[in-house]
Amino acid sequence: MNKQHKTIPKFADEAQERAFWEANDSTDYLDWSKANKVTLPNLKPTTKTISLRLPQHLLDSIKAAANSRDVPYQSLIKIWLQEKVHVH
Repeated sequence: MNKQHKTIPKFADEAQERAFWEANDSTDYLDWSKANKVTLPNLKPTTKTISLRLPQHLLDSIKAAANSRDVPYQSLIKIWLQEKVHVH
């Protein structure tokens, strides 16, 4: 069963294209079963700054652990949090 797809119109600008896709179903214009998977290796996830209050002795211990691993302590905290989240 081959579905005949509509032709995608030409757009004057990005705003016009955005409005078009908000109002139309892309499956009327594209055969997504033939789409190729794309990997974008240089994209970095969006980060959010937070404030975290820790007892001084705990922060000192984290900094010492990070120093022994030769990584910044904030990176080590992120690694530990990520490992803990993936356990569950």
